Amino acid sequence: MVTTPPPVAPSRGLGAVTFSLVGFLFLVELASGILQGYYVPLISDIVRHLGIHDADFNWFEAGQLLLAAATVPLLAKLGDMFGHRKLLLGSIAVTALAAWALVLAQDFTTFLIAWSLQGVAAVWLPLEVALIFDRGRRTGTAASATRRSAGLLVVALEVGAIAGALGGGRLFSALGEQVAPTLVAPAVVVSLVFFAVLFGVPESEPLPGRRLDGGGFALLALSLILITGGLTFLRLNGPGAWWVWACMLAGLLVLVPWARHELRHPDPGIDLRTLGRRAMWPVQLTAGLFGISVLGAQVPLSTYAGTDPANGYGLGLDAGDRSIVIGIYLVALIVGAAVFAALSRRVRPRSMLLVAALLVAAGYLLFVPFHLQLWQVLTNMVIVGLGGGALVAALPSAAAAAAPRGQTGVATGLTNTTKTIGGSFASSIFGVVLATGAGVTVASLAGYLTVWIVCGIGALAAFGALLLVPRSAFSDAEQPPVATPAEPHSPAV
Repeated sequence: MVTTPPPVAPSRGLGAVTFSLVGFLFLVELASGILQGYYVPLISDIVRHLGIHDADFNWFEAGQLLLAAATVPLLAKLGDMFGHRKLLLGSIAVTALAAWALVLAQDFTTFLIAWSLQGVAAVWLPLEVALIFDRGRRTGTAASATRRSAGLLVVALEVGAIAGALGGGRLFSALGEQVAPTLVAPAVVVSLVFFAVLFGVPESEPLPGRRLDGGGFALLALSLILITGGLTFLRLNGPGAWWVWACMLAGLLVLVPWARHELRHPDPGIDLRTLGRRAMWPVQLTAGLFGISVLGAQVPLSTYAGTDPANGYGLGLDAGDRSIVIGIYLVALIVGAAVFAALSRRVRPRSMLLVAALLVAAGYLLFVPFHLQLWQVLTNMVIVGLGGGALVAALPSAAAAAAPRGQTGVATGLTNTTKTIGGSFASSIFGVVLATGAGVTVASLAGYLTVWIVCGIGALAAFGALLLVPRSAFSDAEQPPVATPAEPHSPAV
């Protein structure tokens, strides 16, 4: 007679470990936010320090973006194979060394290499979510614990971004406006969190018998580099450069042999059949569509706030006032993530994702009729921030809950990759749109309206995709099976 083993009750020991785990990972995301915000007010000073032009700084952002796109899926998969803590420690070590290299860099090339290497920090949140999900799996509360913890991690990320943005400029002034000493602070912060993870975070339990799909990851990396590189150069060189479009087309064509390889491989790097599940592909699509607004619309919003109202639109805010507006938006992100964490046990995960997508859509579409007054812009940005904060926390945790054991890290990492690609696409297209019909120094109102409409429609499309997700998806009771090379893959939907 077949008997069902009794459910494992959560023990105080495991609960304490989980609380400790989230606490130490909170510090990691705090450091990640500091990295994201610290350098922003120093960009002009870094440009002068290196003796380069303002436009040359775009190469730093492009290099970091390309490295992140190429390495995040691979690092996440290695975490599934060998332990997520090991890969988290390794990526923190690389980021710390890159941060210290920025302190010593005196020329464009060295600074470019060091800045680009910091792109591996993009894998921190996916690995952290995988670690939390692995711990929760042992008590049968993986999905709910991960949702709640992911919300707290996003709060740490945004708090760190605010602290970094505020602290970078002030420390620069306090140190006599010397760039090199100012850059020591983020290097120290990242170095310290390495030891926090080393001594405070337990390792996950990887499945034995896995092997690395080197060919699949090589093809995927080539495709992502061609696509994201083409999008970056589209922003830098404009739509008239034919080779930019050829680069992106080549990247898309590489996906054909990659998909064939993955479908044949016994242990694929990216399991396309898993991605085809009704609980998975809408999440990944939503991440890409969300990247349009959360990454692609940042610069247009900032430039609109600084546009002189004498043009018939814009707010005419100086740099200080614009930073306050951005700060309010970041606070809304924090509140959205915190509310998501607080309601994670009371509201269905699918319902929270739907509400968050609607908030982002409503906030951006409200810009179309209401954009001439500061209070209108702030109201719209707060609505967007509330939904965006919930989505930043919800998407990786939803991907982890929808993935079989052994694919948690790569599933969460893909949400970051698709979001980055969506943001790159939007940033490039928005740059072209705002330049079309623009004046000498300002973009046209039609360009800004197009940006807001595209962001709103993208969020509505994400809402529609999420409607196809089963109602009970991402819950503790709905856990996918273990994916091992010896078992047949689940059929694609």
